[in-house]
Amino acid sequence: MVRSVGWRHGLADHELDELMQAIRLRLWHARGSSEQIQATPASYVYRTATTAALDLIRARRTRLEEPIDMVRNEPGIPSARGPEAAAEAADLAALVGQSIEEITPSRRPVLRMYLAGYEREEIAQLLGWTEAKTRNLLYRGLADLRGRLTARGVGPESVG
Repeated sequence: MVRSVGWRHGLADHELDELMQAIRLRLWHARGSSEQIQATPASYVYRTATTAALDLIRARRTRLEEPIDMVRNEPGIPSARGPEAAAEAADLAALVGQSIEEITPSRRPVLRMYLAGYEREEIAQLLGWTEAKTRNLLYRGLADLRGRLTARGVGPESVG
C-alpha cells in the first residue's frame, strides 16, 4: 500500500525507501510502542504515507527548484510513444501549470489535489474545509482551468 502511494505521487524507487523510513519514524513518534504500531488502522497508515509522500515531493521541489510534473504515466497505462509524445506531454504539463498559477489562489490547492488524484471528500478533510466549500472551489477552479486552456488552444478537439 505504501509503495502504491509513492508510485501514485511519482516517487522514484530510491525515494520509496526514504518514504518507508519517514513513515516508520512518524508512526513510531505518534504511536510509541510496537504493539500500538501493529494495531494502527490501515487508513491511518495510508494518510501518513500520503502526507509523507507530499513532504518528500515538496523537499525535492525545493532542492531541485523544478515544478512538479502535472502529467505522469500511471502503472498499467502505456507510456508515451517516443520523444515527440513525451515533449507534447511536457508542453501540456507546462501549460496546465501556468494556467493553474493564473487561477484565484483559493482555488489552486483544491485543484492541484484533485488533479493529483484525491477525491473531493478527501480534499475537504485534508484541508479542513466543508464538503460544500471544497466542491464549490473545485468546480469553479475546473471551469477556470478549462477556460484558460481553451484560450490557449488546448481542448478535447486538440487531443489526438
